[in-house]
Amino acid sequence: MNQLDALRQFTTVVADTGDFHQLAAVKPQDATTNPSLILKAVQKPDYQPLLQQAVDQFRGRALDEIIDRLLVRFGCEILALIPGRVSTEVDARLSFDTQATVARAERIIELYQAQGIHIDRVLIKIAATWEGIQAAALLEKRGIHTNLTLLFSFCQAVACGQAKVQLISPFVGRIYDWYKKAAGNTWDEVANSGVNDPGVKSVHAIYKHYKCHGISTEVMGASFRNVGQIVALAGCDLLTISPELLAQLAGSEAPIKRALEPETARALDLPAVQYDETSFRYALNEDAMATEKLAEGIRAFAADTVKLEQLIRSA
Repeated sequence: MNQLDALRQFTTVVADTGDFHQLAAVKPQDATTNPSLILKAVQKPDYQPLLQQAVDQFRGRALDEIIDRLLVRFGCEILALIPGRVSTEVDARLSFDTQATVARAERIIELYQAQGIHIDRVLIKIAATWEGIQAAALLEKRGIHTNLTLLFSFCQAVACGQAKVQLISPFVGRIYDWYKKAAGNTWDEVANSGVNDPGVKSVHAIYKHYKCHGISTEVMGASFRNVGQIVALAGCDLLTISPELLAQLAGSEAPIKRALEPETARALDLPAVQYDETSFRYALNEDAMATEKLAEGIRAFAADTVKLEQLIRSA
């Protein structure tokens, strides 16, 4: 049995791509997209017609509407190839505006429903700012399920659990990147790999807290840099993995052991933790890595959305 099939015994495998032509080979349950992945996809010859069709059909409409229609078009193509859910992201420039995030999410869902897609097959991706988490809480109450992304800290995860969001995406690789860069020449790759990888440790802590306290929010590890990080999280509810790393897993028969067990976590004696807005903001501020990576991630997604707008204007 290859590692990918072994991993599927304890974890739902999700494909992290906008390139839906790659999905047939890896057969994921779910798929995730973001502005950077969609931007990358529409610059490939295979996908340029999708961009052109969206522009031609809705020329003259607001840029944000055309982008949402393009994102939904990609999402529908992906849903035709997978049995589960697709995650579609709200414009990162709305990350600090609760009501605007809710309105944009509702429009995206309406566009999916107009294509005959059931609401339960879509997760709205929102940055895990305080405002984003509050937007997700409102959306969940309306039956719209959310995926809180750009999640780097325990306080973000706790607040998401309190908001009863459907799913969170802790960014394993980006946490690893920050600590490796901060350590510079003193970084020891071997000592900081596997269960000692700082990104892996973060997800372990979140997973154990959720299971110990009966929090139903799903944990989906994301942003992987190597197969070792994935293997160290075997047993996590879901893992969203790039096509390149999925191929590596499919090509290896090295053994995989379950690393995360819900029963083991439930037996732990972990303190209950809660945050209000003030304590959340202070806890996030105290975490230099999470503060920097959250801001950097929002900037990067926003910049790629602007590039997507430029492609639409010139199409």
